[in-house]
Amino acid sequence: MHSVHLAVLMTSHDRRARTLSALRAPEEQRGLPAGTTLGVHLVDTGSTDGTPEAVRLRHPAVEVMSVGADVARAQALRIASRNSRSGGGGAAGAAPGGPSHAWTHQLWLDDRVVLFPRALANLLCTARAGGPHTVVVGAVRNAYGDTVYSGRRGRALTLVEPAGHRAEPCDTYDGRVVLVSRAVYDLVGDPDKVFRHRMGDYDHGRRAHRAGVSALVAPGHVGACVDAPSAPGSQEPGIGVREALRRVTSVGELPPRQWWAYCLRHTWPWAPYLMVSPYARVLARAGLGRLRG
Repeated sequence: MHSVHLAVLMTSHDRRARTLSALRAPEEQRGLPAGTTLGVHLVDTGSTDGTPEAVRLRHPAVEVMSVGADVARAQALRIASRNSRSGGGGAAGAAPGGPSHAWTHQLWLDDRVVLFPRALANLLCTARAGGPHTVVVGAVRNAYGDTVYSGRRGRALTLVEPAGHRAEPCDTYDGRVVLVSRAVYDLVGDPDKVFRHRMGDYDHGRRAHRAGVSALVAPGHVGACVDAPSAPGSQEPGIGVREALRRVTSVGELPPRQWWAYCLRHTWPWAPYLMVSPYARVLARAGLGRLRG
């Protein structure tokens, strides 16, 4: 069996306690194949709460790079990927010391997700069964046991519930816990730079599918996320139409250029309709809310 060298890609911003918890979990993994190495590459986007300093103090093997607060999450993930390929950073976890440029897999790991003790063993086992051209997605639950991040199916991006003892196929994926093999990376690369914050993970999954890559949701949940996904700011009751439009077109929701790129690539011939529909729904909701108020 070939050795596994895992490059863990993470980003952070003003969530020091959450980030430190997320970093402890990879170091405490059980059941990994003998000789497995982990190299963690963290890009912090302008934290003011001391996150980079705390990480360097408590997890000295982690490679930490600080960038500006104007760098969005998807951009930061691409920087972490570049760092993992440049040979920088130390190794952590079982059998430290593997050269980061020689990784066999990348793991996208959101810093709000705490992996369960056998999560990486589960992901790697699913990857071995699926073959080298397989992306493995880890389903994440909230504090109540509900699945909040996972693979997605169909044009409506329906959330895939993980099965208990088998992998479930999916069409694309949330980018919270995603295992990408070197063979898949060579075909698909990083999330596209067109997408600065959102939709880059969905686009990556669609492009992987077109390249002949399979995507599987690993059995069971692989981690927990205490911070459940919140409703978009554009849906806040009582805001006016102008404010709703400003929010829905912001980088945190659906910037028009990026949303159009996604629709054009993956939803033709329905792209024009799908491009307009989320903005129309938001404006209609805000307008009705004002009339009722």
